[in-house]
Formats: sequence, C-alpha cells, structure tokens
Amino acid sequence: MRKFQDGPEGQILRDDLIQLTSPDSKKAYPVPLRRVVAKVEVDGELREMVFLTSNLAWSAQTIADLYRCRWSIEVFFKELKQTLQLADFLAHNANAVRWQVWTALLVYLLLRFCAFLSQWGHSFTRLFTLLRAALWQRWEWRGLLEGCGIAGGGGRFLGTPEQAYLPGLH
Repeated sequence: MRKFQDGPEGQILRDDLIQLTSPDSKKAYPVPLRRVVAKVEVDGELREMVFLTSNLAWSAQTIADLYRCRWSIEVFFKELKQTLQLADFLAHNANAVRWQVWTALLVYLLLRFCAFLSQWGHSFTRLFTLLRAALWQRWEWRGLLEGCGIAGGGGRFLGTPEQAYLPGLH
C-alpha cells in the first residue's frame, strides 16, 4: 500500500496494489492492478470513487484528475447524443458515422454560438427545441429568442401555464 495524498482537486483515500484471484479473471489478467479510492469533485460535489488501473507509474492524484477531466468529456457527449439524437446512425460504415458525428459537432457549435449571441441563460436542450421548431417556420432566430422573453437568462414566463407563449402567433 502506498502513502495517502491530498491534492487540490480531491483527496486520495486509498492506493492499493491488488491481484485478481478468481481462476478466470486471474487467467485473463495475471498482472497486479492498482485500486485507487479517492474523493473527486463531479458536478460541484465531492464523491468517493474507486478506480482500477494497470498504470503503476502515475501518482494516485493524477489518476483521479484524469477521471475528473474525462467526466466533463462524458457529459459533453451525453448531451450531444441526447439532444441531437446522435445515438441512431443512418448508416453504419466508418465514413457515414464520421460524417454524422462531424455534422452533429457543427450543429452543436452553431447552437452554442447562437446561445452566446443571444445571451441564452437556459438549458441547451431548451434552445435546441425552440430553434428546431423555428427552423421550419420563417422566423428570425434571434428575434424569436428575445421575443419569447427567455433570452438573457431572465427566465420570466410570459404566458399562462396552460399555453405556450410565442409572440405573434394566435
């Protein structure tokens, strides 16, 4: 067992060398593994997590930091897949998947730019839904965001709960 370390991003609780013992797992992976238990900040709160790795050279804090950085990438792709329906590919060859991923990334970037220009203060999903509805109408997107009273993050609801409020529509 190694020394415990405290780092700026989290706290290392344990850092152990382990050996798999069941016959099947020992046959599949006979080398020692490293088990790091750490408190890692995820979504603004510290959570205790366990990491298994074959990397014996890096510090336990580096392994915990890598996961913390990986988490933001995972959240990004989860948002991309859920919002832009990237999970269902139209074709499954490498070139088709590559084109669909690049197209989704471009749409994501353009929507984030729209959010920046209009000072959008709400969720990405809400922005995508609103602009997708406006895409088939001949509405100017920036005026739509401002007219709905939700650009700028004020969050004021201009209609009654029983109706959706879109100015100019009756």
